[in-house]
Formats: sequence, structure tokens, C-alpha cells
Amino acid sequence: MNSDLLQQHCANVWATSIVPELVDYIRIPNKSPMFDPEWESNGYMERAVQQFCRWIAARNISGMTLEVVRLPGRTPLILVEIQGRTGNTVMLYGHLDKQPEMSGWREDLGPWQPVLEDDRLYGRGGADDGYALFASLLAVEALQQQGIAHGRCVVIIEACEESGSPDLPFYMDHLASRIGTPDLVICLDSGCGNYEQLWCTTSLRGLIGGELRVEVLREGIHSGDAGGIVPSSFRLLRQLLDRIEDSTTGSIVIEDFHVNIPEQRLQQARDAARMIGRDIHKRFPLSGETRPVSEDPLELILNRSWRPALSVIGADGLPPIHSAGNVMRPQTTLKLSMRLPPTCDAAAAAKKLQQVLLADPPSGASVTFTPDWAASGWLAPDMPAWLLQSIDNASQTFFGKPAVHMGEGWSIPFMGMLGAQFPDARFLITGVLGPGSNAHGPNEFLHLPTAEKLTCCIAAVIADHFRQAGAA
Repeated sequence: MNSDLLQQHCANVWATSIVPELVDYIRIPNKSPMFDPEWESNGYMERAVQQFCRWIAARNISGMTLEVVRLPGRTPLILVEIQGRTGNTVMLYGHLDKQPEMSGWREDLGPWQPVLEDDRLYGRGGADDGYALFASLLAVEALQQQGIAHGRCVVIIEACEESGSPDLPFYMDHLASRIGTPDLVICLDSGCGNYEQLWCTTSLRGLIGGELRVEVLREGIHSGDAGGIVPSSFRLLRQLLDRIEDSTTGSIVIEDFHVNIPEQRLQQARDAARMIGRDIHKRFPLSGETRPVSEDPLELILNRSWRPALSVIGADGLPPIHSAGNVMRPQTTLKLSMRLPPTCDAAAAAKKLQQVLLADPPSGASVTFTPDWAASGWLAPDMPAWLLQSIDNASQTFFGKPAVHMGEGWSIPFMGMLGAQFPDARFLITGVLGPGSNAHGPNEFLHLPTAEKLTCCIAAVIADHFRQAGAA
């Protein structure tokens, strides 16, 4: 492989073709079905699918076939198959649905307003992870340009990942005979600790959540009349949350939600902590004098990858401040999101959470908890020596630094599904969601130099996969 030539080709295609495509893609408000129940009639998802397909069809990739697979009542799925010189299969995965708008964007930015500023492309979905389709196909195209052999490649781009991938199991069953049995899975929907090297995700946290509601009155009452007699629904909610979380430290007090951390993952976390140090928390826009929950980088890395954490992500029953009268509100509802360690059983944890919240309601109030998701995490199988070496070589070649292995704090439901379906497969989970990129939040951006280099790394690993398969 001529690494310089490969890098030049990727940089050229990114600049002249992929970036313009991503600019157009960012303009499409194709929110995931959880956030846009009318996604089908609104037509934004179909618009994004058609845009991607036009780009795919125009690429000069030998042995490629393209199909948009559609099952009744489900979001579409893009399936690209590329013939290889061996039957050994590489599966490459990404998604094209997006998170909702979120408030707080910089005045000159917006979720559907692409802005190219220096080496960053701002807008919703570019980094999470509309770029994945383009990077995956360009990696194969760059190999073919130099006549470098590769195995069979299957690219899957789904359209409901941000809703927990509810449609994907049906497509995996429907397409099982066409997909075959991949021995290497590459996912480009994860993160990076910095933009200076290749980062490999070794684990993903699980997720449970739901709506917790406390009702104390059938209607609102003058606070001067009821205050001191009727318990506050907000105060009772605080008591219920204390059953889950230590409000002083943020630690989760339910032992069922904790697991033993494997020694290998502890060592990788120590290595990552030495690599990024205090940047682990400096990447976040902390307000004023806000301090992180710990000053120890290792503890912070373990907190976001191997320990449970609670977030309150929404609330009902609280009027806006400008219209808040002196009334004791009848009820308060919170939307809870609980991240779980990779090896914690999400279904069992959801039952436990419901049990803890509903037992012995404080002050006899009406308490309900409605679970709305439960997705277990994922722990990567050990990498074979050839893959470890390939990943590190690629990072050294295209970034100039060694690869780093670290657990991530978010969830990718597809990974757990694939791990169960293909127990002998090996995984390279990586991505471009680094410091400040802010997926799901305001001011999301794609760091373009990292995306280009990552494309080259994927090409190198695919080439090494072919050589390894031939040697075996």
C-alpha cells in the first residue's frame, strides 16, 4: 500500500465530494422516529436515504450492489454489498437518523444549518454519524484505486439507531442469508478521546429509563392555603431519587447496578488516563467554577464507562417561570435516564429500578413509574494479535501516534445484538465524537481531519483483514 497516495485520494474525495454531501445532509431534519412519530409522512428520512443512494451509485467501486431494503411499517435500511477476493466478510455499520434540535446553539449556528469553520463542520448528524457511510465506501474505493485486495464488504446504514434500533433485528433476520457471517465488524458510531490518534471502543454502557410521576392533588391549590399541609410533589420526588442516587456524590446506591470491572479494562483505562489526563473533563463546557465529580482522570474514565449514572433529562408539571403562580402543583413528572455498566443486565435492572421507586410511596402519594427503554451494554471480545497490530500500525501511519483502547459511556444497541448473533466475530468500534463535538447537544461538529485519517485507517485494517484471512 502506498500510504501517501491513499491519504491523498481520501483527502481529495472528502474535500470535493463528501463535505458537500454532508452539508446537504445536515440541512435535512430527519429526526429519529422516537422524536418524529410522523417521520414517514414528513418525508425527511426518505430524502436522506435518496441522497445517500445517489452518492453511492456515482462511486467507482468494482463489484458493488446497492439496495434500499424496506419492511412494512419500519424505517428503511441501506444495504451495500461489495464483492471481495475472498468470502471472508467485513461488515461496516452506521446510521443516518438524527437526534432532535436541542436548545443552546451558538447564535450563528443551528441544527439544520451547516457551517464550515476552519476544520469543523457544524450541524446535526454530521459526526453522529452521517459521515459513516461515506467513510466506509471511500475506504474500499481507496484500496481498489491501488489494486489492493480486500474481502467481501457489507455496509449497513440504518435509520432508527437514535431510537434504540427497534427495526434493526427484523432487518438482520430478513437479510441473514445475504449478510452471511462476518468475521470483522467495523462500527463508526463511537468516540475518540482526542483528535490525535485512533481510538478503539472496548465497551459500551447499557441504558434504562422511564417516566417517574408523583401526584399529591387532583388539582392545583393556592400555596398559601395548602403549603405546610399537603406534601410537595417535588419534595417527594427528591426522596424517591435518594433511593437511587447519593445526591452529594452522584454515586448510584443500588448495588444491583454495579459490576466488577475486568482487570484488562482497568489497565486500558489507566493507559488512557495517562494519555489524556485532565482533558477528560476539560472537553466539557463547564459553567463558572463548576468542578468535575473527581480530579482523578482514571476515576472519571471509569465513571463514564463502567459505573452507573443517573440523569434527569426532562420534566412535566412545572410551568415556565414567567407564568408560575403561587400554586401548589398537583403533580411532578421526571424523565429518568440511567446508564449501566457494560455487563449489567438491562432488563433485570429495569425491574429493580421500578421495584425501588414504587415500594412504600412517601406520604402515601400516587407514584407511577413507566419504563420506556432497556438496552444492555456491550463488552468487546478480545482482539487477535493481527487486529491489535493492524489498528496500531494504522494509527501510527496516518495519525503519527499509537492507538488507544477505552470504554465509552453511551450505548449502541446494534453491538450487543451483533455480539450475540456473531459470537466469533471481531470488532473495531471507533468514531469521531471527540472533545467538544457534542453529539445530541448544541453545536455538534465533525472534525474533518480526524474523519479523513480515520477513513485511511479503516482502509488499512480492511487490507490487513484480507491478508490475515489468506494466511489463515
